[in-house]
Amino acid sequence: MIKVYLAAFPMLYEGEDIEVRYSLFQDEIPVKKESIYSEYMKPAIVGLHSILTMLLKLEEYKDEEITVLINDASLYEIIKGSSTTKNGDVLKMASKMKKQLVKFNNISFINVTKDKASLVKWKELLED
Repeated sequence: MIKVYLAAFPMLYEGEDIEVRYSLFQDEIPVKKESIYSEYMKPAIVGLHSILTMLLKLEEYKDEEITVLINDASLYEIIKGSSTTKNGDVLKMASKMKKQLVKFNNISFINVTKDKASLVKWKELLED
């Protein structure tokens, strides 16, 4: 089983890079920890961009059971399909994300926002 702790850090000013940070574990054994920087994008789509970036990194594991832990309630709603956003950029990026998700046989997302123990572990594993 693959477990991924994922975070995205948008910058407030145009021209500054965004950071996508993840820690990947296979059967509770650390496999990879990486920070990826990319050029500025609107804060509303940074979370979706982080999912797309992570999916590229998980291509070799697409036939395994994958659990992705995030700390973003609005991103979780978009993933579940229960978001009511009308933001065109978000909808366009969500469509791209869904096209990529179908390549994975068994992937699930968990929002750790309300679970204090999981949130502490999520923060700990994503620190530099």
